[in-house]
Amino acid sequence: MNQNELVQRQQWFVNQRFGMFIHFNSATFQFADTEMEDWEYGHENNNEPRRYIFEPKEWNPVELDCTQWAQAAKSAGMKFAAMTAKHHEGFDLWPSRYTDHCVKNATDQRDVVQEYLTAFRNEGIEAGLYFSMLDLHHQINRKKCTPEDKEFIKNQLEELLTNYGDIPFLIIDGWNAHWGGPNYDDLPFEEIDELVKRMQPGCLLMNISCETNLNHTDIVFYENAAGQEVDETFTGPGASCNILTKTWFWRTTDTTMKLRSVDWVMDKIHDTNKHNVSFLLNGAPNQRGLLDHNVLERFKEVGSRYTQAPELTEIPEGWMYRA
Repeated sequence: MNQNELVQRQQWFVNQRFGMFIHFNSATFQFADTEMEDWEYGHENNNEPRRYIFEPKEWNPVELDCTQWAQAAKSAGMKFAAMTAKHHEGFDLWPSRYTDHCVKNATDQRDVVQEYLTAFRNEGIEAGLYFSMLDLHHQINRKKCTPEDKEFIKNQLEELLTNYGDIPFLIIDGWNAHWGGPNYDDLPFEEIDELVKRMQPGCLLMNISCETNLNHTDIVFYENAAGQEVDETFTGPGASCNILTKTWFWRTTDTTMKLRSVDWVMDKIHDTNKHNVSFLLNGAPNQRGLLDHNVLERFKEVGSRYTQAPELTEIPEGWMYRA
């Protein structure tokens, strides 16, 4: 992708404006009845022993319905989506050739990545993927990322980018981040960027790394739920994300809890869009593989109020591009 093509893809993403983040993975089953965060932060950062070992057989979303998710996103007026194909624990929602820690050894062996992509494409929603470099199960972290680990990561990315058709963007997390994961010395950004662009030239590589420039990402990413606010001087291209509940992954208390309001969602969309930042609102499917009724209703309420901001037709002066 040359510079002009990259700018066009960045502009395309900014003009998506509003999308859905889908956190659905091992944590959906591991932490549903606990007060844990969404992953074992202490193991990666404080040398604590792992307390929550996930067995693939525990993966059993018996009513999995990605079409329900896609229709909910459409009801909210969302134009794009991202799903956690692999989160920090290391469990894969596709049948990977390179590990047993994936759906091929689960009780429910459906390829969730394929079902998600198909459902959202059928609803006309641009469907991207989320992939964690930090991998607690395979012990790929801030202290260890061997040449073999790098090859494993690249092999898995190749699976996602060659087996599922067009992937418009790939969100990477746990990579040279404050909360952990391999650093750029052990796993250079340029290597992964070249790999992604070689397999899918139009795929935007978005890196959740807390950086506020485009040195190691195609889109500056703000994890708003973690307190990362868009600077008033920022003019894009950016992405920001937040949650309706208290956590990214589903908890048993979510079903009856009071969700964040429609006004709050509208404010988030407006405040980010004015800086040429597209906003992702999280929807966390439950252990059956469905969005709860209160989430479905909130999405519909958002859709009744949402009006997309005007498209960006001219790139603002001073907008930074990574060479």
